[in-house]
Amino acid sequence: MKLSILDQIPVPKGHSAEQAFLRTEQLALLGEELGFNRMWLAEHHNSASLASSAPEITAAFLAAKTKRLRIGTGGVMMMHYSPYKLAEVFKTLSALAPNRIDFGVGRAPGGDHASIYALAEGRRQHFDEQYDKLDTILKLMNNQKTGESVYDQVVASPTISQLPEAWLLGSSGQSAMQAGQRGVGYSYAQFFTGNMSKDIFDMYKSYFTPSYYMEKPQIIVTYATTVADTLEEAEYLAKPIDITRLQLMKGQIIQAMSPEEAQDYPLTEMDKMMIENNRKANIVGTPKDVAAFLVAEQEQYGFDEVMLNCNQYAQESRLNCYKLLAKELISQ
Repeated sequence: MKLSILDQIPVPKGHSAEQAFLRTEQLALLGEELGFNRMWLAEHHNSASLASSAPEITAAFLAAKTKRLRIGTGGVMMMHYSPYKLAEVFKTLSALAPNRIDFGVGRAPGGDHASIYALAEGRRQHFDEQYDKLDTILKLMNNQKTGESVYDQVVASPTISQLPEAWLLGSSGQSAMQAGQRGVGYSYAQFFTGNMSKDIFDMYKSYFTPSYYMEKPQIIVTYATTVADTLEEAEYLAKPIDITRLQLMKGQIIQAMSPEEAQDYPLTEMDKMMIENNRKANIVGTPKDVAAFLVAEQEQYGFDEVMLNCNQYAQESRLNCYKLLAKELISQ
């Protein structure tokens, strides 16, 4: 099975952003050593708990630190940026790390209303024009005319021989058909809600039209996972993640606490029910059990690659999740 990494650059309680970036660098080096296929960086704004506000910059840093691992964005939030600028940024990355860059793009804002407003310099954003914007970006990267006068007098530089792979992110299935029609990969965020439908992937495949960016349909599914040698230890390590998700559902963003602190965190019966209902979005267990679950999911839904998001508090526990699952799955 192909395994990859999604990193949101979490900043756990008691840690600094500088420490979080060092942890990300360590994760990239480990991922390359273990045989992971790619590593993507998310984009989040106005957050003390996640340091991933500029994934394209972190991607450049990690590409320079690695030799084989594909590096990309999962994804850059295109609503905030000029299509021309994005085309030039990712062509530059591809020139610096040929055949190793992924242009993963999303339609979500990656932040709250205040950050959306600030990123737009106070202008109103047009949420309903994102697919048109993606078309423009893809054409500019491939040196094609866009049909828009504002872009037809410019060329996205540098001129390079190998463009990045292009991927469209989704979490509800709405973008599956759009990804297929544009001939780009489809990356589905199972870890957002824990829900998934084979119909979504079948629709993507049925609408897929080969393009410069991808000759055949490719689907990545991202899972949040917590694994340890025993189920009891995995549950212990997962509790801070459960509490962080619980608070997010309540509209509060908190930094991840330690497992020790999480054990004494006051939870109402309603809280416990919400955590239990949301557990399908955080796969917890032993390496063999979680690996068997992921293999069964791939067989049922027919996707090509699993991307793992492991946000444990301690770096040792976090890296161990990737190590344990790589041992079970990468050789299969």
